[in-house]
Amino acid sequence: MKKAGQKDDPTRKLIARNRKARHDYHILETLEAGISLVGTEVKSLRAGKCNLQDSYGRLHNGEVFLENLHISPYDPANRFNHDPRRTRKLLLRRREIKRLIGKTREKGLTLIPLSMYFKGRHAKVELGLARGKRQYDKREAISKRESDLELRRAAFRRQ
Repeated sequence: MKKAGQKDDPTRKLIARNRKARHDYHILETLEAGISLVGTEVKSLRAGKCNLQDSYGRLHNGEVFLENLHISPYDPANRFNHDPRRTRKLLLRRREIKRLIGKTREKGLTLIPLSMYFKGRHAKVELGLARGKRQYDKREAISKRESDLELRRAAFRRQ
């Protein structure tokens, strides 16, 4: 497991990133999971047609599923295409799943996909164990970011 804020692997090819997740949630920790896909989904992902917004991880019967992930249909596949919003199984080790079950039972914690990428030949999802931000937390983060930007601009002008 990787703590929030650590550097990404340089060998991975990014497919999609959920930018809004870091704005709407406090990311406590992250983990990498494989994802079970069909052939047309993989081809569509290689074309970069994926939307992570509004998707979330769900634990059911000792397995983890990704709900509401939109992978656009692959046009050349015509009748052999997949359902764009089908539930997809995430591939995790048993001890990671048990740990997640314990963590998500805590009040207010949820699994949010932060990014999707290819690592070698395999599609991977970076999941974040997250707690929702309140409205005042979001405003506070924006004001802090703006004040930091002003400090950097002032320091640059003095040089």
